[in-house]
Amino acid sequence: MKSHRLAFETHGKPTDVLRLETFEIPPLENGECLLAIDAAPINPADLNFIEGTYGIKPTMPSLAGMECVATVLESRSGKLTPGDKVIPVTRIGAWTSHLITSGENLIRIPAGIDPLQAAMLKVNPATAWLLLHHFETLQEGDWVVLNAANSGVGQCVIQLAAGMGVRTLCFLRNAGLESELISLGADAVCMDSPEGYEQAREILGTEKAKLAFNAVGGDSALRLMKLLANGGTHITYGAMARKPVTIPNGPLIFGDMRFRGLWLSRWMEESTRGKVEAIYAELAGLLLAGSLKQAVDCVFPLANFRAALARLDATDRHGKILFEPQS
Repeated sequence: MKSHRLAFETHGKPTDVLRLETFEIPPLENGECLLAIDAAPINPADLNFIEGTYGIKPTMPSLAGMECVATVLESRSGKLTPGDKVIPVTRIGAWTSHLITSGENLIRIPAGIDPLQAAMLKVNPATAWLLLHHFETLQEGDWVVLNAANSGVGQCVIQLAAGMGVRTLCFLRNAGLESELISLGADAVCMDSPEGYEQAREILGTEKAKLAFNAVGGDSALRLMKLLANGGTHITYGAMARKPVTIPNGPLIFGDMRFRGLWLSRWMEESTRGKVEAIYAELAGLLLAGSLKQAVDCVFPLANFRAALARLDATDRHGKILFEPQS
């Protein structure tokens, strides 16, 4: 069986350091499964991992790709059988046509989920679920505010919050996407600017948000702080602007605000397998029902990885870029 994967031996710009290589699949050992990767997205964390700026440093040479959906081809695990659709629990180097991993590292998901949506199940939906459930107990009618609202996590937050009856006030960096977020269930959309902040204040009126979800940093993070209620929680899970979160004295002293961080990988390491499986079962059910989705721009075979990476910076990109390694 001819197999191919994207690998790198040194940190750097992904288009410079990634290479497509062929490899032989070794025999399975007890407890392992052979997977055919159906689809795998390109996430910002994947690029950071290759660049050497992620929270985990790889052992070189290394494989790229943190999440995917796959079909079990062969199994020496008592929990999985050929034909099962699975997602990995840990990073496995998913930009590959085939992969061997422990059956304990896999979660079975329903077969009827669209493979592109299933490929994006592990990271963004779970991050959104944790943002809404892990830090505070939200009640129907509560407000949450978020920046980078059109990101994969932002889209998932909007949809999950709508299902809970929680209201979302969303900040956008690029105009023209307001109607799309409203169609997903957003209650209000403003531009991520000083003018947009003033508009947000008018929308909230005398109310304040209970939670703030920050994926940008800098002034954008500060705008979220100003919309939080006393005792509210500000959670940083990304840093798209590559600027620090600077906390003024006022929110700490007079607002008694909490400032937290969320890293999905750490949460999964520290959680029980039962808890992890329960959350993914809930999210998979929403995907299957069509009530949770992420926008997809286009897909590429692994051999066209440079075109896929270039598409990330296209001004007209709308949604995720994914690999279909079997194509």
